[in-house]
Amino acid sequence: MLVAAAVCPCPPLLVPEVAAGAAPELDAARAACADALGVLSAARPDRLVVVGPAEDGGHGPYPEGTPGTFRGFGVDVAVRLGRGKPDNTAMDPAAVDRSVTDAPSAPGRALPSSLAVAAWLLEHTGWTDAPVEGLGVEPLDAARCIRLGREIAEPDERVALLVMGDASACRSLKAPGYLDERAAGFDAEAARALGSADIRTLKSLDIALAQELKASGRAPWQVLAGAGEDTDLRGSLLYDEAPYGVGYLVATWS
Repeated sequence: MLVAAAVCPCPPLLVPEVAAGAAPELDAARAACADALGVLSAARPDRLVVVGPAEDGGHGPYPEGTPGTFRGFGVDVAVRLGRGKPDNTAMDPAAVDRSVTDAPSAPGRALPSSLAVAAWLLEHTGWTDAPVEGLGVEPLDAARCIRLGREIAEPDERVALLVMGDASACRSLKAPGYLDERAAGFDAEAARALGSADIRTLKSLDIALAQELKASGRAPWQVLAGAGEDTDLRGSLLYDEAPYGVGYLVATWS
């Protein structure tokens, strides 16, 4: 049963060492993420599942204790998902959609960048409230994302979700995807849906448009929509800005 969810952006720039001199520009986003994790803590979950985009082949489950690094972004910063030692017992690949879990879950596999950012946020806020599992999600179709969310929330235990992903990357001329006039409208719809726990709208997000706008959060948000079915969770939007031309959203469901 899903008892709470937090939605956070996943740019490595959230890590101050990566952002370097630009770090203060995302202080408000970091603070909103910390507040969102506080909502998860208050829900007293039995298990925290972190879901994030993994378009670079890093899809599949990541057990508690899996390491990650930001060396690829020019800084020697290492993180670990939760506090456990790496093992293969946390999330049984047979329990979730096979299309998401074809990748091996061996301890030697490092976290994809979205889950590494999540691990940094959890360490930064001192998360000790529940065991942590990670799941890297490819840009699957909506039906499979929703089914995956249902499976995550199905066990008879209190599950919280930390959902990582960015909105469009086309909000300005200097954005990674250049300026696209459709981006602001897409982001506004996503922000409203995430901020009001509007499952129907999240399920119907335009996949092709999301891909064109480089919105990495679309698939994880639809996983959240599946997990949130048959709950009475209410949403709250904590942050909605587009620094560097990329939409960053922070929301909570509780």
